[in-house]
Parts: sequence; structure tokens; C-alpha cells
Amino acid sequence: MAMLWKFMRIAKYSKPALSPKGKVRGIPTQSRHSSSKSVPSDFAANTPCSSTVELLGKSYPQDDYSNVTEKILSKVGKNLHNKKHHPLWLIKEQVKDHFYKQYIGRRGTPLFSVYDGLSPVVTVQQNFDSLLIPQNHATRRKEDNYYLNRDHMLRAHTSAHQWDLIRSGLDAFLAVGDVYRRDTIDNTHYPVFHQIEGVRLFSCHELFSSIEDSEGLQLFEQGHRTAHKQECHTMEAVRLVEFNLKQVLTKLMTHIFGDGLQVRWVDCYFPFTHPSFEMEINFQGEWLEVLGCGVMEQQLVNSAGAQDKIGWAFGLGLERLAMILYDIPDIRLFWSEDERFLKQFIVPHIWQKIKFQPLSRYPPLINDISFWLPSETYSENDFYDLARTVGGDLIEKIVLLDEFTHPQTKKVSHCYRIMYRHPERTLTQDEVHRIHQAIEESAVRELGVEGRF
Repeated sequence: MAMLWKFMRIAKYSKPALSPKGKVRGIPTQSRHSSSKSVPSDFAANTPCSSTVELLGKSYPQDDYSNVTEKILSKVGKNLHNKKHHPLWLIKEQVKDHFYKQYIGRRGTPLFSVYDGLSPVVTVQQNFDSLLIPQNHATRRKEDNYYLNRDHMLRAHTSAHQWDLIRSGLDAFLAVGDVYRRDTIDNTHYPVFHQIEGVRLFSCHELFSSIEDSEGLQLFEQGHRTAHKQECHTMEAVRLVEFNLKQVLTKLMTHIFGDGLQVRWVDCYFPFTHPSFEMEINFQGEWLEVLGCGVMEQQLVNSAGAQDKIGWAFGLGLERLAMILYDIPDIRLFWSEDERFLKQFIVPHIWQKIKFQPLSRYPPLINDISFWLPSETYSENDFYDLARTVGGDLIEKIVLLDEFTHPQTKKVSHCYRIMYRHPERTLTQDEVHRIHQAIEESAVRELGVEGRF
């Protein structure tokens, strides 16, 4: 339930190998972000010679919608949330432990089931259509998502599994996994991150069982849609679902961060929940958004075969929680294989308090890049993706410094500032110069920009 693009992004560069049969875990030569021989070999993405991607044992033909890069595909299957003693695993296990112990079913077993091994490759129907996201909705754009082709993509949220899990007969579950979105580059945003999706459905009896004089209370009516409820829901049902949802999430955050935690709720909009809210917590004097949630759209619930039930859904980012709880300053560190980072999270039990001890803070190297934009459509995410493919995790941050329109030609120029910093060692100026030059050359070749270098 992790729309609308407000959760942690993260990726780590690694270099995939070419398959001798011409099929690779990567992108075809016609992709706009493939790199040429002029890019230094230590940082270039390999360019395949096939129009088919082989991923997780399946082959996907490329088409005009394909935009996923080898760098991103190299992250598929890493499953950091299932890597024991990894900080993301610790957070996932804490959430699981809380739900298992707090919510018990009629037979004495945990009410919520957990699914943390679902494939990140989903259909467009699963990722958007099943969630009632309109065809023209901005969140479907190629600029914001990684498409294998017109029909398949890397999931942009764990909500892509909601419909299927409900359809299978589940009415209380958590879905955990890696998700993929094209975005800006800084210490809290990267294109691969991890989410937990929670869903709970209630029958009429389950929802009203604790209410005195509940006879006559109903889940549904033929009413009107307002800011506070859907047209098919009674106000009594919505209020109880909303109360249960907020109570569940407040208990979860308090359990993770400790007693005395301040929580507030902000109204927002998600396409597949109504009403919708974002939770913010006050941590060390600062209000921080940690998740989004809401009452599920009844049309979604009905289409999945649960017509007689009403429910809620939430989505939270594991990186967000881990960065707050452990005081981790840079999202790239989650992909680190440095023992100085990883050994800090080898603890005897999942609730062990951990205060991250920073690795040596290496100095940044800063370079700017300016170019005239092409006449056709240009997306900043195209440039970020290209820079990320060439520079990998050596790029800490990219900021658009200046946008200039020539008074006569009306051509538009962008100037970006790129901050290079390795999280584990000192970079040399010569090393950064080679990367930066490769980014300049690739931007001209792949994006059609006119350099002002």
C-alpha cells in the first residue's frame, strides 16, 4: 500500500556477466541507457546483444516500453530482507514478531500470515489495474517505473500482491519484498527499497462483535461518497475500521520505538484506499513520515471475491524504519558488504538495542554538468538513471542547480551538481574525473543532450 512514491529507495552497483547464449539479466542494445566502450570498464554496464531479458528463470521479450537497466536487474534476488542479521531483516522480524504475538486467531495460531518470498516481477495488471489505478494516472509513467515490457514490470509496491492474496482466501496477511522505482539520488532515495504490506478484512460479525447493542449495524449501504467514507460503506463500519487500523499501527510503532512516542495522522490520497492517511512519528524532536494506510476500496475487495467483508491496508518502508531506529545516515549502506557495517547488527536477539557506529566519513568530491535539453520529451529520471548506471553507488547525491531558457532560441539548459563519495573508502579526483567524463559522454549519446562541458 506504498503509494505515492514516498518511501525509501536504495540500490548497489554490481556488474552482471553476459550469457554465452545471448540472453542476459540486463537490457538490449536499443535501450537508451546502455553504455559504450568509452565508459571506463569498472563502472560501465555491459551491453547485451539480445532483445530478450532472462530473469528469475523466465524470459521476457523487449519492446518500446522496456527501460530497466542491468544495474537494477542485478539487485533482483538479493532479498536483503531475508538475509539474517541484516538491519532490514531485523526490522522485518520485529514487525513479524509483534503481529504474531499481538494478534492470535481462534485456534491459538497467529492471525496474520507472512509472505516474504513473492517474485518482484509482476504484471502491469497486478501493479496497477488490480488496484483500480486509472490508465492515465501519473504513477504509471515510464519515467517513474521499471518496465520489462508493456505487460511485465518490477513491482513498484508490495500492493501488487493484494488482489491475488485476497483472492486466495486470505483476510489477514503481511507481504514483504523489494520494490523498484525510478527517482532522484540522495542519501534517502534510491531505486530499490523494501516494504511491508499489511491487509486485514473484517466480516460484519468480526467488526461489530465488541460493540454493545450492535444489532442492526451493517457494513454496507447505498449512500454517498464523502471525504470520510466510500459510498457503499456505512459510517459506523468505516469509523471502526479506521480506529482499528490506527490502533494497530500506533501499537506497532510504540513497540518498535518505545513508550512515549508521539504519533500524528495526516490526511492524504491513495488510489486504492479511502479514506487515506499517512502516519508521522516524533523522533528526537522531528516529525517523520513512516507509512501510508487507509480503508480499502470496496471495488477491489469485491473483485477479489470478498464481497461480504470490509478492510484496511497499510504500507511501510523498511529502510525508513531502520534509518530512524539505528541512526543509519546513508541508504547506500544497506547494500554494503563491509564487515564494519554488517557486524554491528549481529546481535543475540532481534530486539537488541543498536546504535550504529559510523564508518570513517570520507570527503566528497563535487563536479557539475550542464547541457541543453533535446527538443523531444526529457525526464530528469532518465538522467538520474543514466548517472546511476555509470557511477553506481559512488554517487551520493545529484541536485538540479540551475534551469535556464535561452531568450532567443528558447532552448532549455540544465545544470546538475553531482556529489561523489564512497561509503567505505576515499575516492581520488582522477577516479571521479573518469566517471564524470563517462556520464557526460553517455548523456550526449543516450539522451540526445547537447553538452556544455
